[in-house]
Amino acid sequence: MRPFWRSFWASTLAYIFLAFLGILTLVVIIWIAFDEKEYEYEEHSVLQMSFGNISELSNAEISFTGSNIQTNYTMGLREIKIALEAAEKDEKIDGIMINLPPAMSAGMATLEEIRNSILEFRESGKFVIAYADVYSQKGYYLASAANEVYLNPVGLVEFRGLGVQLMFFKGMIDKLGVDMQIIRGSNNKFKSAVEPFMLDSMSDANRKQTMTYLNAMWNQMLKGISKERGIDVAYLNEIADSLYVRSAETALSYKLVDGLLYKDEVLDIIKKNTKAESINEIEFLDFEQYAYHKDRDIKKENAGEDENIAVVYAVGGINSGKGTRESIGSETVSEAIRDARLDENIKAVVLRINSPGGDALASDVIWREVKLTKEVKPVIVSMGDVAASGGYYIACPADKIYAQPNTITGSIGVFGVIPNIGPMLEDKLGITIDGAKTNVHANSSLPIFQALTEEERNIIQGGVDQIYDDFTKKVAEGRGMTQAAVDSIGQGRVWAGTDALNIGLVDELGGIDDALYYAAEQAKIKKSDIHIKVYPEWDNGMMDFLRNMELGKEDNKTSSKASVEVMKMLNTIDEMSSMRGVQARLPYEIVIE
Repeated sequence: MRPFWRSFWASTLAYIFLAFLGILTLVVIIWIAFDEKEYEYEEHSVLQMSFGNISELSNAEISFTGSNIQTNYTMGLREIKIALEAAEKDEKIDGIMINLPPAMSAGMATLEEIRNSILEFRESGKFVIAYADVYSQKGYYLASAANEVYLNPVGLVEFRGLGVQLMFFKGMIDKLGVDMQIIRGSNNKFKSAVEPFMLDSMSDANRKQTMTYLNAMWNQMLKGISKERGIDVAYLNEIADSLYVRSAETALSYKLVDGLLYKDEVLDIIKKNTKAESINEIEFLDFEQYAYHKDRDIKKENAGEDENIAVVYAVGGINSGKGTRESIGSETVSEAIRDARLDENIKAVVLRINSPGGDALASDVIWREVKLTKEVKPVIVSMGDVAASGGYYIACPADKIYAQPNTITGSIGVFGVIPNIGPMLEDKLGITIDGAKTNVHANSSLPIFQALTEEERNIIQGGVDQIYDDFTKKVAEGRGMTQAAVDSIGQGRVWAGTDALNIGLVDELGGIDDALYYAAEQAKIKKSDIHIKVYPEWDNGMMDFLRNMELGKEDNKTSSKASVEVMKMLNTIDEMSSMRGVQARLPYEIVIE
Protein backbone atom coordinates (compact mmCIF):
# COMPACT_ATOMS: atom_id res chain seq x y z
CA MET A 1 0.00 0.00 0.00
CA ARG A 2 2.92 2.37 0.59
CA PRO A 3 3.71 2.85 -3.13
CA PHE A 4 0.02 3.70 -3.71
CA TRP A 5 -0.14 6.34 -0.96
CA ARG A 6 3.26 7.67 -1.95
CA SER A 7 2.01 8.06 -5.51
CA PHE A 8 -1.36 9.46 -4.36
CA TRP A 9 0.13 12.17 -2.16
CA ALA A 10 2.79 13.03 -4.70
CA SER A 11 0.13 13.48 -7.40
CA THR A 12 -2.15 15.45 -5.08
CA LEU A 13 0.65 17.80 -4.01
CA ALA A 14 1.68 18.23 -7.64
CA TYR A 15 -1.87 19.23 -8.63
CA ILE A 16 -2.11 21.64 -5.68
CA PHE A 17 1.23 23.17 -6.64
CA LEU A 18 0.19 23.53 -10.29
CA ALA A 19 -3.14 25.08 -9.27
CA PHE A 20 -1.32 27.52 -6.97
CA LEU A 21 1.14 28.33 -9.75
CA GLY A 22 -1.73 28.92 -12.20
CA ILE A 23 -3.52 31.24 -9.77
CA LEU A 24 -0.28 33.09 -9.06
CA THR A 25 0.36 33.48 -12.79
CA LEU A 26 -3.16 34.77 -13.35
CA VAL A 27 -2.76 37.30 -10.53
CA VAL A 28 0.51 38.52 -12.05
CA ILE A 29 -1.07 38.81 -15.51
CA ILE A 30 -4.03 40.76 -14.09
CA TRP A 31 -1.66 43.01 -12.13
CA ILE A 32 0.32 43.70 -15.30
CA ALA A 33 -2.83 44.20 -17.35
CA PHE A 34 -4.30 46.71 -14.94
CA ASP A 35 -1.06 48.46 -14.11
CA GLU A 36 -1.99 52.00 -15.06
CA LYS A 37 1.50 53.27 -15.64
CA GLU A 38 1.94 56.29 -17.82
CA TYR A 39 1.67 55.61 -21.54
CA GLU A 40 4.88 57.08 -22.95
CA TYR A 41 6.02 57.62 -26.53
CA GLU A 42 8.46 59.87 -28.34
CA GLU A 43 7.91 62.95 -30.46
CA HIS A 44 7.45 62.42 -34.21
CA SER A 45 5.54 59.19 -33.58
CA VAL A 46 3.37 57.57 -36.25
CA LEU A 47 0.12 55.74 -35.56
CA GLN A 48 -0.21 52.47 -37.42
CA MET A 49 -3.81 51.48 -38.23
CA SER A 50 -3.84 47.78 -38.97
CA PHE A 51 -7.14 46.30 -37.90
CA GLY A 52 -9.31 43.91 -39.85
CA ASN A 53 -12.37 43.54 -37.61
CA ILE A 54 -14.33 46.55 -36.41
CA SER A 55 -17.53 46.44 -34.38
CA GLU A 56 -19.87 49.04 -32.91
CA LEU A 57 -18.58 48.39 -29.40
CA SER A 58 -15.18 47.04 -28.47
CA ASN A 59 -15.36 43.45 -27.32
CA ALA A 60 -12.92 40.89 -25.97
CA GLU A 61 -13.58 37.19 -25.67
CA ILE A 62 -11.71 34.20 -24.33
CA SER A 63 -11.98 30.72 -25.80
CA PHE A 64 -10.48 27.38 -24.85
CA THR A 65 -9.22 25.00 -27.52
CA GLY A 66 -7.83 21.89 -25.92
CA SER A 67 -5.05 23.09 -23.64
CA ASN A 68 -4.78 26.46 -25.40
CA ILE A 69 -6.37 29.69 -24.22
CA GLN A 70 -7.08 32.19 -26.98
CA THR A 71 -8.15 35.80 -26.56
CA ASN A 72 -9.83 37.77 -29.32
CA TYR A 73 -10.25 41.52 -29.24
CA THR A 74 -12.43 43.48 -31.66
CA MET A 75 -11.98 47.22 -31.72
CA GLY A 76 -15.04 49.44 -31.37
CA LEU A 77 -15.96 52.43 -33.50
CA ARG A 78 -16.15 54.69 -30.45
CA GLU A 79 -12.53 54.01 -29.49
CA ILE A 80 -11.34 54.53 -33.06
CA LYS A 81 -12.99 57.95 -33.23
CA ILE A 82 -11.60 58.92 -29.81
CA ALA A 83 -8.09 57.97 -30.94
CA LEU A 84 -8.29 59.91 -34.21
CA GLU A 85 -9.61 63.00 -32.47
CA ALA A 86 -6.88 62.78 -29.82
CA ALA A 87 -4.15 62.21 -32.44
CA GLU A 88 -5.27 65.28 -34.36
CA LYS A 89 -4.38 67.43 -31.32
CA ASP A 90 -1.43 65.35 -30.10
CA GLU A 91 1.80 67.24 -30.79
CA LYS A 92 3.82 64.03 -30.55
CA ILE A 93 1.90 62.41 -33.44
CA ASP A 94 3.19 63.37 -36.87
CA GLY A 95 0.87 61.21 -38.93
CA ILE A 96 -0.86 57.91 -39.59
CA MET A 97 0.08 54.87 -41.63
CA ILE A 98 -2.93 52.85 -42.75
CA ASN A 99 -1.76 49.29 -43.33
CA LEU A 100 -4.87 47.13 -43.73
CA PRO A 101 -5.15 43.35 -44.15
CA PRO A 102 -6.74 41.99 -47.36
CA ALA A 103 -10.09 41.27 -45.69
CA MET A 104 -12.03 43.71 -43.54
CA SER A 105 -15.04 42.88 -41.39
CA ALA A 106 -16.89 46.15 -40.95
CA GLY A 107 -20.19 47.64 -42.05
CA MET A 108 -20.39 50.35 -44.68
CA ALA A 109 -21.67 53.03 -42.31
CA THR A 110 -18.92 52.17 -39.83
CA LEU A 111 -16.34 52.67 -42.58
CA GLU A 112 -17.99 55.98 -43.46
CA GLU A 113 -17.61 57.21 -39.87
CA ILE A 114 -13.94 56.19 -39.71
CA ARG A 115 -13.21 57.63 -43.14
CA ASN A 116 -14.75 60.97 -42.18
CA SER A 117 -12.66 61.01 -38.99
CA ILE A 118 -9.50 60.39 -41.04
CA LEU A 119 -10.41 63.29 -43.33
CA GLU A 120 -10.89 65.50 -40.26
CA PHE A 121 -7.49 64.35 -38.96
CA ARG A 122 -5.90 65.47 -42.24
CA GLU A 123 -7.21 68.99 -41.68
CA SER A 124 -4.60 69.33 -38.92
CA GLY A 125 -1.92 69.25 -41.61
CA LYS A 126 -0.57 65.88 -40.50
CA PHE A 127 0.03 63.18 -43.08
CA VAL A 128 -1.94 60.00 -43.72
CA ILE A 129 -0.29 57.35 -45.88
CA ALA A 130 -2.03 54.12 -46.89
CA TYR A 131 -0.23 50.96 -47.95
CA ALA A 132 -1.35 47.40 -48.63
CA ASP A 133 -0.45 44.27 -50.52
CA VAL A 134 -4.11 43.89 -51.49
CA TYR A 135 -6.91 46.41 -51.10
CA SER A 136 -10.40 45.00 -50.76
CA GLN A 137 -13.13 47.36 -51.92
CA LYS A 138 -13.93 48.30 -48.33
CA GLY A 139 -10.25 48.69 -47.55
CA TYR A 140 -9.67 50.86 -50.59
CA TYR A 141 -12.63 53.10 -49.76
CA LEU A 142 -11.14 53.69 -46.32
CA ALA A 143 -7.62 54.12 -47.72
CA SER A 144 -8.81 56.67 -50.29
CA ALA A 145 -9.11 59.16 -47.41
CA ALA A 146 -5.29 59.20 -47.16
CA ASN A 147 -3.03 61.87 -48.67
CA GLU A 148 -1.11 59.17 -50.51
CA VAL A 149 -2.13 55.61 -51.40
CA TYR A 150 0.57 53.04 -52.21
CA LEU A 151 0.37 49.42 -53.36
CA ASN A 152 2.77 46.49 -53.40
CA PRO A 153 4.26 46.16 -56.95
CA VAL A 154 2.67 42.72 -57.31
CA GLY A 155 -0.44 43.60 -55.32
CA LEU A 156 -4.03 44.25 -56.34
CA VAL A 157 -6.90 46.69 -55.83
CA GLU A 158 -10.35 45.11 -55.94
CA PHE A 159 -12.65 47.48 -57.81
CA ARG A 160 -15.66 45.85 -59.42
CA GLY A 161 -18.80 47.29 -57.80
CA LEU A 162 -20.98 46.08 -54.94
CA GLY A 163 -22.97 42.89 -54.83
CA VAL A 164 -24.83 40.58 -52.51
CA GLN A 165 -25.45 36.86 -52.77
CA LEU A 166 -28.28 35.07 -51.01
CA MET A 167 -28.56 31.39 -50.17
CA PHE A 168 -31.90 29.70 -50.81
CA PHE A 169 -32.90 26.57 -48.91
CA LYS A 170 -36.18 25.60 -50.57
CA GLY A 171 -34.71 22.68 -52.52
CA MET A 172 -33.09 21.25 -49.41
CA ILE A 173 -36.25 21.77 -47.36
CA ASP A 174 -38.35 20.01 -50.00
CA LYS A 175 -35.96 17.05 -50.05
CA LEU A 176 -36.11 16.81 -46.27
CA GLY A 177 -39.88 16.88 -46.35
CA VAL A 178 -40.22 19.91 -44.07
CA ASP A 179 -43.23 22.16 -44.60
CA MET A 180 -42.18 25.76 -43.87
CA GLN A 181 -45.44 27.43 -42.88
CA ILE A 182 -44.75 31.08 -43.72
CA ILE A 183 -46.88 33.99 -42.65
CA ARG A 184 -45.96 37.61 -43.29
CA GLY A 185 -47.89 40.86 -43.43
CA SER A 186 -50.55 40.53 -46.11
CA ASN A 187 -48.95 43.20 -48.32
CA ASN A 188 -45.35 42.79 -47.09
CA LYS A 189 -44.02 41.73 -50.48
CA PHE A 190 -40.60 43.25 -49.70
CA LYS A 191 -40.24 41.37 -46.40
CA SER A 192 -37.95 38.83 -47.98
CA ALA A 193 -36.58 37.13 -44.87
CA VAL A 194 -38.83 34.20 -45.69
CA GLU A 195 -37.91 33.93 -49.39
CA PRO A 196 -35.03 31.47 -48.88
CA PHE A 197 -37.59 29.02 -47.46
CA MET A 198 -40.24 29.46 -50.18
CA LEU A 199 -38.33 30.33 -53.38
CA ASP A 200 -35.18 29.20 -55.17
CA SER A 201 -34.23 32.72 -56.37
CA MET A 202 -34.92 36.37 -55.58
CA SER A 203 -38.41 37.73 -56.15
CA ASP A 204 -38.84 40.79 -58.37
CA ALA A 205 -39.68 42.90 -55.30
CA ASN A 206 -36.58 41.75 -53.45
CA ARG A 207 -34.36 42.33 -56.49
CA LYS A 208 -35.79 45.83 -56.87
CA GLN A 209 -35.15 46.85 -53.27
CA THR A 210 -31.70 45.26 -53.29
CA MET A 211 -30.64 47.14 -56.42
CA THR A 212 -31.98 50.40 -54.94
CA TYR A 213 -29.86 50.27 -51.79
CA LEU A 214 -26.82 48.78 -53.55
CA ASN A 215 -26.81 51.62 -56.07
CA ALA A 216 -27.18 54.19 -53.29
CA MET A 217 -24.25 52.70 -51.36
CA TRP A 218 -22.05 52.33 -54.45
CA ASN A 219 -22.73 55.93 -55.49
CA GLN A 220 -21.71 57.09 -52.01
CA MET A 221 -18.42 55.21 -52.34
CA LEU A 222 -17.80 56.61 -55.82
CA LYS A 223 -18.45 60.18 -54.69
CA GLY A 224 -15.96 59.81 -51.85
CA ILE A 225 -13.28 58.23 -54.03
CA SER A 226 -13.88 60.75 -56.81
CA LYS A 227 -13.42 63.69 -54.47
CA GLU A 228 -10.16 62.46 -52.93
CA ARG A 229 -8.61 60.85 -56.01
CA GLY A 230 -9.78 63.37 -58.61
CA ILE A 231 -11.38 60.75 -60.86
CA ASP A 232 -14.76 61.37 -62.47
CA VAL A 233 -17.60 59.21 -61.12
CA ALA A 234 -18.63 58.08 -64.60
CA TYR A 235 -15.06 57.01 -65.33
CA LEU A 236 -14.89 55.11 -62.02
CA ASN A 237 -17.99 53.19 -63.10
CA GLU A 238 -16.35 52.43 -66.43
CA ILE A 239 -13.25 51.14 -64.63
CA ALA A 240 -15.42 48.83 -62.52
CA ASP A 241 -17.67 47.64 -65.36
CA SER A 242 -14.74 46.84 -67.65
CA LEU A 243 -12.51 45.39 -64.91
CA TYR A 244 -9.71 47.66 -66.08
CA VAL A 245 -7.89 47.18 -62.77
CA ARG A 246 -6.44 43.70 -63.07
CA SER A 247 -2.94 44.24 -61.69
CA ALA A 248 -0.84 46.65 -59.68
CA GLU A 249 0.27 48.39 -62.90
CA THR A 250 -3.30 49.00 -64.04
CA ALA A 251 -4.26 50.31 -60.59
CA LEU A 252 -1.48 52.86 -60.98
CA SER A 253 -2.34 53.74 -64.58
CA TYR A 254 -5.97 54.44 -63.65
CA LYS A 255 -4.80 56.59 -60.72
CA LEU A 256 -6.34 54.51 -57.97
CA VAL A 257 -2.93 54.51 -56.28
CA ASP A 258 -0.03 56.96 -56.22
CA GLY A 259 2.80 54.49 -56.55
CA LEU A 260 3.89 50.85 -56.55
CA LEU A 261 6.29 50.42 -53.67
CA TYR A 262 7.57 47.80 -51.29
CA LYS A 263 7.03 48.44 -47.62
CA ASP A 264 10.61 49.54 -47.00
CA GLU A 265 10.17 52.21 -49.68
CA VAL A 266 6.97 53.43 -48.01
CA LEU A 267 8.84 53.56 -44.71
CA ASP A 268 11.41 55.78 -46.40
CA ILE A 269 8.64 58.21 -47.33
CA ILE A 270 7.38 58.17 -43.75
CA LYS A 271 10.94 58.75 -42.52
CA LYS A 272 11.12 61.95 -44.55
CA ASN A 273 7.74 63.10 -43.25
CA THR A 274 8.83 62.58 -39.64
CA LYS A 275 12.35 63.96 -40.22
CA ALA A 276 13.81 60.84 -38.65
CA GLU A 277 17.40 60.05 -39.58
CA SER A 278 16.70 56.38 -40.18
CA ILE A 279 13.76 53.98 -40.43
CA ASN A 280 14.73 52.47 -37.09
CA GLU A 281 14.16 55.82 -35.42
CA ILE A 282 10.51 56.00 -36.48
CA GLU A 283 8.36 55.14 -33.49
CA PHE A 284 5.27 53.33 -34.72
CA LEU A 285 2.46 53.23 -32.19
CA ASP A 286 -0.07 50.43 -32.25
CA PHE A 287 -3.37 52.17 -32.94
CA GLU A 288 -5.35 49.91 -30.62
CA GLN A 289 -2.96 50.57 -27.72
CA TYR A 290 -3.09 54.29 -28.37
CA ALA A 291 -6.89 54.24 -28.53
CA TYR A 292 -7.15 52.28 -25.30
CA HIS A 293 -4.96 54.71 -23.39
CA LYS A 294 -6.65 57.82 -24.81
CA ASP A 295 -10.03 56.39 -23.85
CA ARG A 296 -8.68 55.76 -20.36
CA ASP A 297 -7.27 59.30 -20.18
CA ILE A 298 -10.65 60.78 -21.07
CA LYS A 299 -12.30 58.74 -18.32
CA LYS A 300 -9.73 60.03 -15.83
CA GLU A 301 -10.21 63.64 -16.94
CA ASN A 302 -13.98 63.36 -16.60
CA ALA A 303 -13.86 61.60 -13.24
CA GLY A 304 -15.95 63.57 -10.78
CA GLU A 305 -17.79 65.45 -13.51
CA ASP A 306 -21.54 65.08 -13.76
CA GLU A 307 -22.42 63.32 -17.01
CA ASN A 308 -25.05 65.33 -18.86
CA ILE A 309 -25.70 63.36 -22.07
CA ALA A 310 -26.47 59.65 -22.19
CA VAL A 311 -25.42 57.50 -25.13
CA VAL A 312 -27.46 54.30 -25.06
CA TYR A 313 -26.13 51.52 -27.31
CA ALA A 314 -28.59 49.12 -28.92
CA VAL A 315 -26.44 46.69 -30.89
CA GLY A 316 -27.40 43.34 -32.46
CA GLY A 317 -30.59 41.34 -32.84
CA ILE A 318 -33.52 42.23 -30.59
CA ASN A 319 -34.78 39.60 -28.16
CA SER A 320 -36.66 39.51 -24.88
CA GLY A 321 -34.76 39.47 -21.61
CA LYS A 322 -31.13 40.31 -20.94
CA GLY A 323 -28.73 41.46 -23.63
CA THR A 324 -24.99 41.58 -24.25
CA ARG A 325 -22.59 43.90 -26.06
CA GLU A 326 -23.58 42.22 -29.31
CA SER A 327 -27.28 41.53 -28.75
CA ILE A 328 -30.20 43.69 -27.67
CA GLY A 329 -32.16 42.38 -24.73
CA SER A 330 -35.42 44.27 -24.19
CA GLU A 331 -34.93 44.18 -20.44
CA THR A 332 -31.35 45.48 -20.58
CA VAL A 333 -31.87 48.28 -23.10
CA SER A 334 -35.25 49.46 -21.79
CA GLU A 335 -33.75 49.63 -18.29
CA ALA A 336 -30.82 51.66 -19.65
CA ILE A 337 -33.16 54.15 -21.34
CA ARG A 338 -35.28 54.35 -18.21
CA ASP A 339 -32.22 55.01 -16.04
CA ALA A 340 -31.14 57.80 -18.38
CA ARG A 341 -34.63 59.30 -18.24
CA LEU A 342 -34.78 59.25 -14.44
CA ASP A 343 -31.25 60.62 -13.96
CA GLU A 344 -31.72 64.35 -13.34
CA ASN A 345 -28.15 65.08 -14.44
CA ILE A 346 -28.81 63.63 -17.89
CA LYS A 347 -30.25 66.39 -20.07
CA ALA A 348 -30.50 64.52 -23.39
CA VAL A 349 -30.28 60.97 -24.73
CA VAL A 350 -28.56 59.72 -27.88
CA LEU A 351 -29.80 56.26 -28.85
CA ARG A 352 -27.17 54.57 -31.03
CA ILE A 353 -28.81 51.77 -33.01
CA ASN A 354 -27.00 49.12 -35.01
CA SER A 355 -29.59 46.39 -35.35
CA PRO A 356 -31.39 44.34 -38.03
CA GLY A 357 -34.38 44.03 -35.69
CA GLY A 358 -35.81 40.90 -34.15
CA ASP A 359 -38.64 40.02 -31.79
CA ALA A 360 -41.63 42.34 -32.34
CA LEU A 361 -42.77 42.25 -28.71
CA ALA A 362 -39.27 42.99 -27.41
CA SER A 363 -39.03 45.90 -29.86
CA ASP A 364 -42.29 47.31 -28.53
CA VAL A 365 -41.00 47.16 -24.94
CA ILE A 366 -37.99 49.30 -25.93
CA TRP A 367 -40.19 51.61 -28.08
CA ARG A 368 -42.27 52.41 -25.00
CA GLU A 369 -39.23 53.59 -23.03
CA VAL A 370 -38.01 55.73 -25.93
CA LYS A 371 -41.44 57.38 -26.20
CA LEU A 372 -41.65 58.05 -22.45
CA THR A 373 -38.15 59.52 -22.43
CA LYS A 374 -38.92 61.83 -25.34
CA GLU A 375 -41.69 63.39 -23.27
CA VAL A 376 -39.23 64.67 -20.64
CA LYS A 377 -35.93 65.25 -22.49
CA PRO A 378 -34.57 65.24 -26.06
CA VAL A 379 -34.01 61.81 -27.63
CA ILE A 380 -31.84 61.73 -30.74
CA VAL A 381 -31.21 58.56 -32.72
CA SER A 382 -27.93 57.81 -34.48
CA MET A 383 -28.09 54.86 -36.88
CA GLY A 384 -25.02 52.74 -37.58
CA ASP A 385 -24.59 50.13 -40.30
CA VAL A 386 -28.19 48.99 -39.99
CA ALA A 387 -31.29 50.13 -38.13
CA ALA A 388 -34.05 48.17 -39.82
CA SER A 389 -37.35 46.54 -38.97
CA GLY A 390 -37.35 46.25 -35.15
CA GLY A 391 -34.27 48.48 -35.21
CA TYR A 392 -36.33 51.17 -36.92
CA TYR A 393 -39.31 50.41 -34.66
CA ILE A 394 -37.34 51.55 -31.59
CA ALA A 395 -36.02 54.60 -33.45
CA CYS A 396 -39.26 56.07 -34.79
CA PRO A 397 -40.43 57.95 -31.66
CA ALA A 398 -37.21 60.01 -31.43
CA ASP A 399 -37.09 63.79 -31.84
CA LYS A 400 -34.57 63.47 -34.66
CA ILE A 401 -32.97 60.59 -36.55
CA TYR A 402 -29.49 60.65 -38.09
CA ALA A 403 -28.23 58.03 -40.54
CA GLN A 404 -25.18 57.67 -42.73
CA PRO A 405 -25.76 57.73 -46.50
CA ASN A 406 -25.01 53.98 -46.55
CA THR A 407 -26.99 52.98 -43.45
CA ILE A 408 -29.49 50.18 -44.12
CA THR A 409 -32.86 51.15 -42.67
CA GLY A 410 -36.61 50.82 -43.09
CA SER A 411 -37.82 47.23 -43.57
CA ILE A 412 -41.09 48.18 -41.88
CA GLY A 413 -42.81 44.82 -41.87
CA VAL A 414 -43.27 41.58 -39.92
CA PHE A 415 -43.23 37.85 -40.50
CA GLY A 416 -43.44 34.48 -38.81
CA VAL A 417 -42.15 31.05 -39.81
CA ILE A 418 -43.47 27.81 -38.31
CA PRO A 419 -41.75 24.70 -39.70
CA ASN A 420 -43.79 21.51 -39.75
CA ILE A 421 -41.27 18.68 -39.37
CA GLY A 422 -43.87 15.96 -38.81
CA PRO A 423 -43.75 14.61 -42.42
CA MET A 424 -39.93 14.53 -42.33
CA LEU A 425 -39.87 12.58 -39.05
CA GLU A 426 -42.30 10.01 -40.40
CA ASP A 427 -40.79 9.67 -43.87
CA LYS A 428 -37.09 9.74 -42.97
CA LEU A 429 -37.04 8.29 -39.47
CA GLY A 430 -40.32 6.47 -39.06
CA ILE A 431 -41.33 8.65 -36.12
CA THR A 432 -45.02 9.49 -35.78
CA ILE A 433 -46.67 12.01 -33.49
CA ASP A 434 -49.90 11.49 -31.59
CA GLY A 435 -51.46 12.92 -28.44
CA ALA A 436 -54.56 13.90 -26.54
CA LYS A 437 -56.10 17.28 -25.79
CA THR A 438 -58.98 18.74 -23.85
CA ASN A 439 -59.69 21.55 -26.32
CA VAL A 440 -59.46 22.05 -30.07
CA HIS A 441 -56.26 24.11 -30.05
CA ALA A 442 -54.59 22.68 -26.94
CA ASN A 443 -51.62 21.33 -28.91
CA SER A 444 -51.05 24.53 -30.87
CA SER A 445 -48.10 25.34 -28.58
CA LEU A 446 -46.23 22.55 -30.42
CA PRO A 447 -47.03 23.43 -34.05
CA ILE A 448 -43.77 22.09 -35.48
CA PHE A 449 -45.11 18.54 -35.49
CA GLN A 450 -48.28 19.19 -37.44
CA ALA A 451 -49.71 21.36 -40.20
CA LEU A 452 -51.65 24.46 -39.27
CA THR A 453 -55.36 24.22 -39.86
CA GLU A 454 -56.93 26.88 -42.05
CA GLU A 455 -58.45 28.45 -38.94
CA GLU A 456 -55.11 28.53 -37.13
CA ARG A 457 -53.35 30.02 -40.16
CA ASN A 458 -56.01 32.73 -40.42
CA ILE A 459 -55.68 33.53 -36.72
CA ILE A 460 -51.89 33.87 -37.00
CA GLN A 461 -52.21 35.90 -40.20
CA GLY A 462 -54.56 38.24 -38.39
CA GLY A 463 -52.06 38.61 -35.55
CA VAL A 464 -49.21 39.37 -37.96
CA ASP A 465 -51.34 41.95 -39.80
CA GLN A 466 -52.30 43.53 -36.48
CA ILE A 467 -48.64 43.91 -35.53
CA TYR A 468 -47.86 45.46 -38.92
CA ASP A 469 -50.79 47.84 -38.50
CA ASP A 470 -49.50 48.84 -35.06
CA PHE A 471 -45.96 49.22 -36.46
CA THR A 472 -47.06 51.59 -39.22
CA LYS A 473 -49.24 53.59 -36.81
CA LYS A 474 -46.30 54.13 -34.49
CA VAL A 475 -44.01 55.15 -37.33
CA ALA A 476 -46.69 57.54 -38.60
CA GLU A 477 -47.05 59.08 -35.15
CA GLY A 478 -43.32 59.38 -34.61
CA ARG A 479 -42.51 60.74 -38.06
CA GLY A 480 -45.52 63.01 -38.50
CA MET A 481 -46.80 61.07 -41.51
CA THR A 482 -50.07 59.43 -42.43
CA GLN A 483 -50.32 55.69 -41.92
CA ALA A 484 -51.03 55.27 -45.64
CA ALA A 485 -47.80 57.12 -46.46
CA VAL A 486 -45.84 54.86 -44.12
CA ASP A 487 -47.41 51.78 -45.68
CA SER A 488 -46.43 52.98 -49.16
CA ILE A 489 -42.74 53.04 -48.19
CA GLY A 490 -43.07 50.10 -45.80
CA GLN A 491 -44.29 46.61 -46.75
CA GLY A 492 -40.92 45.34 -45.56
CA ARG A 493 -38.89 47.43 -48.01
CA VAL A 494 -35.23 48.14 -47.24
CA TRP A 495 -33.67 51.54 -47.96
CA ALA A 496 -30.20 53.09 -47.87
CA GLY A 497 -29.76 56.24 -45.79
CA THR A 498 -29.79 58.61 -48.77
CA ASP A 499 -33.15 57.29 -49.96
CA ALA A 500 -34.49 57.09 -46.39
CA LEU A 501 -33.82 60.82 -46.08
CA ASN A 502 -35.77 61.57 -49.24
CA ILE A 503 -38.84 59.60 -48.12
CA GLY A 504 -38.87 60.93 -44.55
CA LEU A 505 -37.65 57.93 -42.56
CA VAL A 506 -34.62 59.89 -41.33
CA ASP A 507 -34.09 63.61 -40.75
CA GLU A 508 -30.45 64.17 -41.58
CA LEU A 509 -27.35 62.41 -42.85
CA GLY A 510 -24.54 62.25 -40.35
CA GLY A 511 -22.72 60.19 -37.76
CA ILE A 512 -22.89 59.75 -34.03
CA ASP A 513 -20.99 63.00 -33.38
CA ASP A 514 -23.60 64.94 -35.34
CA ALA A 515 -26.34 63.37 -33.23
CA LEU A 516 -24.41 64.10 -30.05
CA TYR A 517 -23.83 67.76 -30.88
CA TYR A 518 -27.46 68.23 -31.86
CA ALA A 519 -28.56 66.63 -28.58
CA ALA A 520 -26.27 69.03 -26.69
CA GLU A 521 -27.70 71.97 -28.62
CA GLN A 522 -31.24 70.92 -27.75
CA ALA A 523 -30.26 70.59 -24.09
CA LYS A 524 -28.42 73.96 -24.22
CA ILE A 525 -25.07 72.36 -23.44
CA LYS A 526 -21.88 73.77 -24.98
CA LYS A 527 -19.65 71.33 -26.90
CA SER A 528 -16.85 71.93 -24.41
CA ASP A 529 -19.18 71.02 -21.55
CA ILE A 530 -20.39 67.68 -22.93
CA HIS A 531 -19.80 64.78 -20.55
CA ILE A 532 -21.04 61.43 -21.82
CA LYS A 533 -22.43 58.56 -19.81
CA VAL A 534 -22.55 55.29 -21.73
CA TYR A 535 -25.43 52.87 -21.25
CA PRO A 536 -25.91 49.97 -20.63
CA GLU A 537 -23.32 50.08 -17.88
CA TRP A 538 -21.42 46.92 -18.71
CA ASP A 539 -18.87 45.50 -16.31
CA ASN A 540 -15.67 46.28 -18.24
CA GLY A 541 -13.18 44.73 -15.84
CA MET A 542 -12.73 41.36 -17.51
CA MET A 543 -12.93 42.89 -20.98
CA ASP A 544 -10.11 45.30 -20.13
CA PHE A 545 -8.07 42.38 -18.85
CA LEU A 546 -8.60 40.35 -22.02
CA ARG A 547 -8.01 43.40 -24.20
CA ASN A 548 -4.67 44.08 -22.56
CA MET A 549 -3.66 40.46 -23.05
CA GLU A 550 -4.64 40.68 -26.71
CA LEU A 551 -3.23 44.09 -27.66
CA GLY A 552 0.16 43.87 -29.27
CA LYS A 553 -0.40 40.37 -30.63
CA GLU A 554 0.21 40.35 -34.36
CA ASP A 555 -1.82 37.26 -35.17
CA ASN A 556 -5.10 38.89 -34.22
CA LYS A 557 -4.88 41.40 -37.07
CA THR A 558 -5.81 38.95 -39.78
CA SER A 559 -8.10 35.99 -40.02
CA SER A 560 -9.18 33.49 -42.60
CA LYS A 561 -11.96 35.04 -44.66
CA ALA A 562 -13.45 31.60 -45.22
CA SER A 563 -13.53 30.79 -41.51
CA VAL A 564 -15.09 34.16 -40.73
CA GLU A 565 -17.84 33.62 -43.31
CA VAL A 566 -18.52 30.08 -42.07
CA MET A 567 -18.87 31.34 -38.50
CA LYS A 568 -21.22 34.09 -39.67
CA MET A 569 -23.36 31.53 -41.47
CA LEU A 570 -23.50 29.24 -38.43
CA ASN A 571 -24.37 32.17 -36.17
CA THR A 572 -27.15 33.23 -38.54
CA ILE A 573 -28.62 29.73 -38.64
CA ASP A 574 -28.41 29.51 -34.85
CA GLU A 575 -30.12 32.89 -34.49
CA MET A 576 -32.88 32.00 -36.94
CA SER A 577 -33.52 28.69 -35.19
CA SER A 578 -33.90 30.43 -31.82
CA MET A 579 -36.54 32.93 -33.00
CA ARG A 580 -39.76 32.96 -31.03
CA GLY A 581 -42.96 34.81 -31.88
CA VAL A 582 -43.59 37.30 -34.67
CA GLN A 583 -40.45 38.93 -36.00
CA ALA A 584 -39.78 42.53 -37.06
CA ARG A 585 -36.40 41.70 -38.53
CA LEU A 586 -34.32 42.65 -41.55
CA PRO A 587 -34.90 40.20 -44.42
CA TYR A 588 -31.41 38.72 -44.14
CA GLU A 589 -27.94 39.64 -43.00
CA ILE A 590 -26.67 42.08 -45.61
CA VAL A 591 -22.99 41.57 -46.36
CA ILE A 592 -21.73 44.04 -48.95
CA GLU A 593 -18.64 42.97 -50.89
